[in-house]
Amino acid sequence: MHPTLADVVRALEGLYPPSTAQSWDQVGLVSGDLTQPVERVLFAVDPTLAVIEEARALGADLVVTHHPLLLRGVHSVATSTAKGASVTALVVHDIALYVAHTNADVASPGVNDALAQACGLVDVEPLTVVEGQPLGRVGLLPEPVTLAEFTTALHAALPPSPGGMRVAGDAGATVRRVAVMGGAGDDLFDAVRAAGADVYVTADLRHHPVLEAREEARGGTPYLVDAGHWATESLWLEGAAQRLEDALAGTGEAHHKVETHISTLRTDPWDFVVGAEPPGGTS
Repeated sequence: MHPTLADVVRALEGLYPPSTAQSWDQVGLVSGDLTQPVERVLFAVDPTLAVIEEARALGADLVVTHHPLLLRGVHSVATSTAKGASVTALVVHDIALYVAHTNADVASPGVNDALAQACGLVDVEPLTVVEGQPLGRVGLLPEPVTLAEFTTALHAALPPSPGGMRVAGDAGATVRRVAVMGGAGDDLFDAVRAAGADVYVTADLRHHPVLEAREEARGGTPYLVDAGHWATESLWLEGAAQRLEDALAGTGEAHHKVETHISTLRTDPWDFVVGAEPPGGTS
C-alpha cells in the first residue's frame, strides 16, 4: 500500500502552507484525484510538457513543481496551446500536479535557504518581510573575498546553465555580506540596500532597474549577480524531496512511504550564448 494523494498533499501543506504564499500566487493541487495512491513523486522547477513526459516515463503518480502551471487565467485547455497540452497530458496519464511557489520561497528551510547555502553564507536571516512573510535571505561569507572569487565559487555550486552568470561590479572589489533571492528579484533593491549587502544574488535582472541601481550605488555596493532563474531555484528540489519523505515517514503510518525523484531536465529556456565579454570588456 501507498499513501493517497490526500496524504501527500497534507504533508506538503505542512511543509509549505498555502496561506504563506503571496496574494497574487496560485499554489496547491492543480490536477489529480485525492483518493489515488501515490508511489512515485517527481520534483521539478517547471511543469513543462517535457517534465510531464519524464514523469510518465518514470511511472510517477505526482509531479511537484516550484512554478505554477496556471498562474494566470486561461480560457481554453485545447492541446493547440502548451498549457492545454500539459493539462491534457496530466489528466490522460493520471498524473497529479502540485505547486509550491512563493510558499516554498518563504519556508524555512526553503528555496532561499538553499541558495544561501550554495553561496556559503552563515548567520543567515530574512532579507525583508512582504505580506507578513520573510522573503529572501541575507548573511555573511566566512571570510571576505573578491567579487570575482565569490561569483566563481557560486558558479561552481550552481547547476550548469547555458546563460552562466551576469555580474555588475568591480571584479576585484571585496565582498562579505550577501543577499539572495531565488528567481526574479529586481523589486527588492531597496531591501538589499537597507540590509547593507555587498552583493545581491538573484535572477531575471532587467536593464533599466539594474542601470538605475548601479548609478545609485555610484560604482560601489551592492554589486549585482544574475545567476539565472532556473539555476537559483533548482537547488531547492533535492531538499524538498527529502523533507516530503521524512514528513510522510513521521506520520507513523507504515504505508506512508513514497519514492522521490529529481527531474533530470534543465528547463532553463536558453540554449547557448554568443560573444559574452570577459571581466573588463568594453562592449
